[in-house]
Amino acid sequence: MLPVNSTNSVFFTFLVTGIPGLEALYIWISIPFCAMFLITMVGNITIIIAIWQEETLHVPMYLFLAMLAASDLGLSLFTFPSMLRIFLLAAREMIPSACFTQMFFIHTFQDLESAVILAMAFDRYVAISHPLHYHSILTNTVIARIGLAIVVRTLTVQLPLPILLRRLYFCSSNVLSHSYCLHPDIIKLSCSNTRVNSIFGLFVVLSTMGLDFLLILLSYVLILRTVLRMASHSGRLKALNTCISHLCAVVLFFTPMICLSMLNRFGPRLPSHVYVTLANMHFLIPPVMNPIVYVVKTKQIRDKIKKLFIIKTTKSFMSHL
Repeated sequence: MLPVNSTNSVFFTFLVTGIPGLEALYIWISIPFCAMFLITMVGNITIIIAIWQEETLHVPMYLFLAMLAASDLGLSLFTFPSMLRIFLLAAREMIPSACFTQMFFIHTFQDLESAVILAMAFDRYVAISHPLHYHSILTNTVIARIGLAIVVRTLTVQLPLPILLRRLYFCSSNVLSHSYCLHPDIIKLSCSNTRVNSIFGLFVVLSTMGLDFLLILLSYVLILRTVLRMASHSGRLKALNTCISHLCAVVLFFTPMICLSMLNRFGPRLPSHVYVTLANMHFLIPPVMNPIVYVVKTKQIRDKIKKLFIIKTTKSFMSHL
């Protein structure tokens, strides 16, 4: 039995897991994951730069989109590299301090993304239900306060998690179920009483992502009520069309998480790779797909990105003359 905060803890490491049963294909599997990581970085950084440089995009909808892109970047930086280390270098070992740090940032950016998606749902509700008061309700000051509240809430609930983990003892088993360190996964390996950790972890999930999901559903109920009251069929379609990108973000983020939770609690025992795949979909797919969806569906973003590339190409061409 070994305490994490022991002076001998340097000899204790957690072992993260790749995709069970596919070890022989890790080199080939790494290719699409590298491509996904590249798309994530390029796509989200491009969106942030486009919104930052274009003053006409300094409106609530796009400011929240920039926050979403930043959350996706953070989540990707603490998940993709860990997986690629396993696939390319067969490096599975993580010391407790590194594991707890990774866990903290993964769950922090996960909660940030959930809260930003909720803020975007509120933005869509105000835009559709109170269009005449949209800019007077969602001022820059209000948006800044929303952003600050999101950060404060997230840090308040996430900071205790790694602190509580440091009091636990860990026995012989040190193999984690996923390719990165997650709180439920870590406490399963402890020999200590983890009741406090489990209860607090459940409280964090319910008070952040659980509450956010319910409020998002409420927002769309109110949006649908407003849309159904519109006299014009074209007006209803136009209003709903402005929500498609956001609905895609909601589905991409919450569906794998809900499926994973339901399977863990009520479903039959399935092969481990099913749970690993669902977890990977929750953490890896939204950062890849969100920028693609918003670029495809948002003309203003597409136009600004085209302008950025045209300006960059023109400057590069002129410099070579």
